[in-house]
Amino acid sequence: MPQGKPEVVPDDGLTTRQRRTQPITAVHTGPGKGKSTAAFGLALRAWNQGWPIGVFQFVKSAKWKVGEENALKVLGASGEGGSVTWHKMGEGWSWVQRDLESSEEAAKEGWEQVKRDLAAETYRLYVLDEFTYPMKWGWVDVAEVVEVLRNRPGNQHVVITGRDAAEALLDVADLVTEMTKVKHPMDAGRKGQRGIEW
Repeated sequence: MPQGKPEVVPDDGLTTRQRRTQPITAVHTGPGKGKSTAAFGLALRAWNQGWPIGVFQFVKSAKWKVGEENALKVLGASGEGGSVTWHKMGEGWSWVQRDLESSEEAAKEGWEQVKRDLAAETYRLYVLDEFTYPMKWGWVDVAEVVEVLRNRPGNQHVVITGRDAAEALLDVADLVTEMTKVKHPMDAGRKGQRGIEW
């Protein structure tokens, strides 16, 4: 397996091993497809390492049956890798037309649960799927998110997905990936399909 070599080695007094085991904050943002898919790929790796995983979906409706949820729940229950706990908040993209207030409350409570779990070191990997939106809409305070992430205890990795990530969030992140769209089937009038989008 190829090994990456850092371009810069900081003069921070830490050994290579100590730096290698530091917790990561990752942000997958941008207008292209694949942000959540990449985060769930990390969850598969975490499961394989035996890490407990907490998935928090901030936008997708609890009624939606997404393939990643079923697959990771089956893996989590298999007893072979890490455990997987799945949380869904809100009513999906229809929030904008329907019940904005209760969706805002659901997002706030979701964030409160994430904070409780981080304080308790409940999981080793947190997937905060589409969490950039509650921050963008002003439902969750970006400065508070940055502070909590910066000061979380232990060795807990956090990956946040969604478009339009706040600059302060990008600044605190260790890994930022921007998905760009070069071409998409929707450009030709094709809607999402089974096995590709869900």
